[in-house]
Amino acid sequence: MIENTPEVKTAVIEFINRNFLMGTSQIKYEENDSLLEKGIVDSTGVLEMVSFIQDRFAVIVEDSELVPENLDSVSNIAAFVARKQQLQRL
Repeated sequence: MIENTPEVKTAVIEFINRNFLMGTSQIKYEENDSLLEKGIVDSTGVLEMVSFIQDRFAVIVEDSELVPENLDSVSNIAAFVARKQQLQRL
């Protein structure tokens, strides 16, 4: 299923808030903020995020794709998912 970017962003934000922030509003972040630098996600959290992305959006994240350019912000994740889904359609 191909998702549009706003729907991907919403799903990612909900996942982050539920799994990493546990409903607390003490940590504020924007779509372009680094999740690692803000202390929201650590290395184990990246693996949880990858599992979520693969399950929710039906894409495979390769080891070589585990880079900040793909996974370090809500915007980066949404763009990455869109690229992966576009490649799957070809």
